Amino acid sequence: MRMTLSRKLRLACVMLLLACTVGCDQTSKHIARVGLSQAGSVTLPRGLGELRLAENPGSFMSLRALLPEPARLTVFTLSVGVGLLVLFVYLTSRTQICVVRFVGLSLVMAGGLSNLLDRILRHGLVTDFATIRIGPFQTGIFNAADVLIMIGVSLIICTVQMKTRPTGRMQ
Repeated sequence: MRMTLSRKLRLACVMLLLACTVGCDQTSKHIARVGLSQAGSVTLPRGLGELRLAENPGSFMSLRALLPEPARLTVFTLSVGVGLLVLFVYLTSRTQICVVRFVGLSLVMAGGLSNLLDRILRHGLVTDFATIRIGPFQTGIFNAADVLIMIGVSLIICTVQMKTRPTGRMQ
């Protein structure tokens, strides 16, 4: 389902989503920094995961953490900032867009912006604090912004898959 909204309404939707999601993510990171810096780690009930403070200089799953600092600044701060700005302009200027894709792209932007804020305010580091374990499956350490990004990407993939199905065309 495509939506046609005025630019002001799209801007308001994006700004509201950013305020809510970035605010929640930054709050959860603050709570993790304060609480877990003293506790060390906390095991979740039934061993389903662990809360442990980690300051990540890299990207998802600490990828590229070993890059020299100037390269990390360029890749993770400047390039991501430009990419998020382009995404913001796209979301607020597009006259028609699928609602699910709009939400997905907005969530990706919100998670990216919150992690970018961490990098800017915390000298290139992003606060991570959660790990999930289900049987032999274990995630890497992550934060709420990473979850927003993954949900957003999943929504975008759903719109692409729905678009390519012959009987389930999105309009």
